[in-house]
Amino acid sequence: MAKGPTRASARPRATDDDRKIVARNRRARHDYEILDTVEAGIVLLGSEVKSLREGKAQVRDAYARVDGDEMWLFAMHIPPWVYATGFGAHDPERRRKLLLHRRQIIELANRVARDGLTLVPLTLYFRDGKAKIEIGLARGRKTYDKRHALAERDAQRDEQRSTFGRY
Repeated sequence: MAKGPTRASARPRATDDDRKIVARNRRARHDYEILDTVEAGIVLLGSEVKSLREGKAQVRDAYARVDGDEMWLFAMHIPPWVYATGFGAHDPERRRKLLLHRRQIIELANRVARDGLTLVPLTLYFRDGKAKIEIGLARGRKTYDKRHALAERDAQRDEQRSTFGRY
């Protein structure tokens, strides 16, 4: 008698909707023009993962940088887990290693050095139980660019409202 599908094959594949978002950097989309995005894994300690699962993290002031052949995330604040004290506690502001393929790291480092761009974290989330972060290759906006982007967004919103007959 044939059995049903095995557990591994019955599991649905991960989609963009299959992620639990922990933190977003909404300010980054306002302050920067995002040219490209990359998904990276993060090397975390156990107490950091438990704190993230509770939804506690701040990525607003964070940035990524390539040092040598590795990419690091700086200034991302993950508060200590409530039940981790002494040996199990971690430094909330420590730098965290990002997991990318070597060719991705080299390509991002070249674009940052050549074009004067920056690497900004956009979203921190869990996918298939693993902590991931979406890094954006970004160019800073001037104040008038920010106002222009807001005006374009408002115009598109007004156009959508008028097509649906709402005010």
